[in-house]
Amino acid sequence: MRSVEEQLKVIRRGVVQICEEGELREKLARGKRLRVKLGVDPTAADLHLGFTVVLRKLRQFQELGHQAVLIIGTYTAQVGDPSGRDKSRPQLAEETVMANAEKYLAQAGKVLDLSRVEVRYNGEWFKGMKFMDVIKLLAKSTVARMLEREDFSGRVSAGVPIYLHEIVYPLMQGYDSVVVGADVELGGSDQTFNLMMGRDLQRDAGQEPQVCITMPLLEGLDGVRKMSKSFGNYVGINEAPKEMFGKIMSVSDEMMWKYYELVTDVALEEIEEMREGVTEGGLHPMEVKKRLAGEIVRMYHGEGAAREAREEFERVFSAREVPSEMREVRVVPDGEGRIDVVGLLVKNGLASSNGEARRLIGQGAVELGGERVKELRVVAPREGEVVLRAGKRRFLRVIIERGGTT
Repeated sequence: MRSVEEQLKVIRRGVVQICEEGELREKLARGKRLRVKLGVDPTAADLHLGFTVVLRKLRQFQELGHQAVLIIGTYTAQVGDPSGRDKSRPQLAEETVMANAEKYLAQAGKVLDLSRVEVRYNGEWFKGMKFMDVIKLLAKSTVARMLEREDFSGRVSAGVPIYLHEIVYPLMQGYDSVVVGADVELGGSDQTFNLMMGRDLQRDAGQEPQVCITMPLLEGLDGVRKMSKSFGNYVGINEAPKEMFGKIMSVSDEMMWKYYELVTDVALEEIEEMREGVTEGGLHPMEVKKRLAGEIVRMYHGEGAAREAREEFERVFSAREVPSEMREVRVVPDGEGRIDVVGLLVKNGLASSNGEARRLIGQGAVELGGERVKELRVVAPREGEVVLRAGKRRFLRVIIERGGTT
């Protein structure tokens, strides 16, 4: 096992806070194989790069020789984590949670060595609890303590309801740490309160309190809001290589350094050298960003796919050509000879919603047959094949069939 200082150098990379680093140093100095816990609520079936930030930190602990403990929150997901929320999360059915959990694990295996992960489902202990057990757990904290949470206090000030089941959530997450005997718990920076609750409950149970390590929330492609499928600013780790590469290339020059640090294995020293090169003008940010996109595609799809994705990007966007491969759809114009461009964009995944489709058209970012689309419904080109383009990297081959008049 590496020395304490060598381990700390790896562990500190990209973290927001280590509470308490002195305790972590002591644990590492004992030469103990730490039990490093990460709890995840499978509220969605697909993982994006934002989720991988904390998964990668867990993998780093694995590589340092420690025991990764991945808790799948089959019960906490049904309660709903209030962290960072200005309103209650919807409660999920158990069937939905279990289906998501299966897909989550399969994708997490692209980051973690699942053969060396201790996977636990917190339904193991919560399902068998009696009501008096729940009362005893609730007695471990106070309402005043819960209202210290910024999201809860904000909701109180705004007159937004806080439901009792939401108050139970931090206690449930903390109790997970007691059950598995966690030495370290990882989480996003919005999880600090929940992680610290684990320390409180462990002390109460006579255990040595866990060290809490929080990671930053990765901003999405817009560079403003955290990466989220609901915001449409995400990069899914199961996305096609060319789509993934193109999305990464849309990240701002400033934001790409954060992506380098949090979602790649490129050494910090090398990242700093590239940053200096860009600042001094010796390196073009476009080339640095192409490397970033290539590194990420390679991790999830392999070297060959990364190379092909880069070649396709350079061919399409540098030479301003259309992709060599596009999905194809057949369209019959309506009785007026028109095509519903909004519906076409949404149904075929070129826009996430009607609102986004209208916004793209309003911005002049949609072309049909090389002509800029200015209306939501347009007169169809004559029978034949045209390319529908939305933004810089979304294309669809449209086959216009007989129907209506032009």
